[in-house]
Amino acid sequence: MRTLGLIGGMTWHSTADYYRLINQGVQERLGGSHSAELLMLSVDFAPVEELQNRGEWEAMGQLMAGAARTLERGGAEAIVICANTMHRLAGDVTAAVKIPLIHIADAAAAAVKARGLKTVGLLGTRYTMEMDFYRGRLEAPHGLSVLVPDEPGRTTVHDVIYRELGRGLVRDESRRRYLEIIEDLVRRGAQGVILGCTEIPMLIRPEDSPVPVFDTTALHAAAAVDFALSD
Repeated sequence: MRTLGLIGGMTWHSTADYYRLINQGVQERLGGSHSAELLMLSVDFAPVEELQNRGEWEAMGQLMAGAARTLERGGAEAIVICANTMHRLAGDVTAAVKIPLIHIADAAAAAVKARGLKTVGLLGTRYTMEMDFYRGRLEAPHGLSVLVPDEPGRTTVHDVIYRELGRGLVRDESRRRYLEIIEDLVRRGAQGVILGCTEIPMLIRPEDSPVPVFDTTALHAAAAVDFALSD
């Protein structure tokens, strides 16, 4: 079994899901008392959030690169960034280490294409929805068409993530607002919706949506298990 290096804490709620899902995946595949070989470096999210608010991506890149190097020195054989938005810094991570990065957008795209879908909605932080690092990876290498909410929908999605889900709060009113945004994406042509923030599955369940939803936490964890158990 290969050892995975997880960069977590962004936020710890979804990082706990990664730990659970990866271990469950390994046990299901190998049986018995097997569990995953993991290293985790969990950061304090408060200063990271401040850097995001100030747009200080270079400083965040240095933080992420340092975390990846620490995990590599500890014996990790691949890096898993337990957050969608922080894949904005995937290049900083891959440049800092010799081991591969398991990219969350690739896991999401593979699942969408396996369902035969071409056009998807994308929900996430404002950075994920508006910057090119995530949408571009879905569109260019994978050939998907990506829709994001109009305003004020993007602000609603972003604010719920930071003010509620990132703090472990799940509110029915926010679920209702998210579903209205999903329904608008469907009217615009979305055949499915990528839950492009690892906290959104706390709020939106598959049975809530009129179209398939793609839980990036679960998909990324499954891709990590595939790597860990590959020859």
